[in-house]
Amino acid sequence: MPELDFRAPRLYVDAPLHAGQTIELERDQSNYLGNVLRLGAGDTILVFNGRDGEWKAEIAGRKRPDSLTIESQTRPQDRLPDLTYVFAPLKHARLDYMVQKAVEMGAARLQPVLTRFTQIARVNGERMRANAIEAAEQCGILSLAAVADPMPLDRFLSSRDPKRLLVFCDEAADVADPFAALRAAKAQGVDVLVGPEGGFAEEERTELLGQPQILRLSLGPRILRADTAAVAALTLVQSALGDWTGPAK
Repeated sequence: MPELDFRAPRLYVDAPLHAGQTIELERDQSNYLGNVLRLGAGDTILVFNGRDGEWKAEIAGRKRPDSLTIESQTRPQDRLPDLTYVFAPLKHARLDYMVQKAVEMGAARLQPVLTRFTQIARVNGERMRANAIEAAEQCGILSLAAVADPMPLDRFLSSRDPKRLLVFCDEAADVADPFAALRAAKAQGVDVLVGPEGGFAEEERTELLGQPQILRLSLGPRILRADTAAVAALTLVQSALGDWTGPAK
């Protein structure tokens, strides 16, 4: 694991990063640095944009922070493993938690899918992206997870690359050794699917089980809430097939 500076505040900026560049702060960023963190002119923070690595930057401004001057790169850009987290959206705080944890676990893409028993039909994409950015800022992550628009489950299944491994977290699967099953799987990219708390409708299960490259995975002898299942499933996949086994290739 690379050496990280956990004491320096980190900020996501949507701008190219290179030495000597000046970046104007948005109002909420200025408020966060000045009023929440109590930082001012001359203080330094770390910034990243998901493309150009991490950089040290100095705050400028008279009454409040209004810009950053980029000084030097602290870490080169990395990339996340080819891992998509596919999930039925939850309500409010539990969805926020699930998005944050999926980002912390190293998902490169978040794909909401709508099923018959999905609890909510409308998803706030901007809120999901804000939670993804906040998780990346707080956890030293350099590559920002993409947040996809929600789509019906059948459309997702019909449009996905059949060469990718679909890890279907299935409560009806036999309880066995999930780690061994994953290690034995061949993957050209992984989609991890956790369904709604009410489970899948029978026709949805039929379509799922007919997918190529599918691995039904039990998450143990207990029924997990969907947000807990997200952490459990991503932990297994990352430790068996992801970048927990070494740098992403």
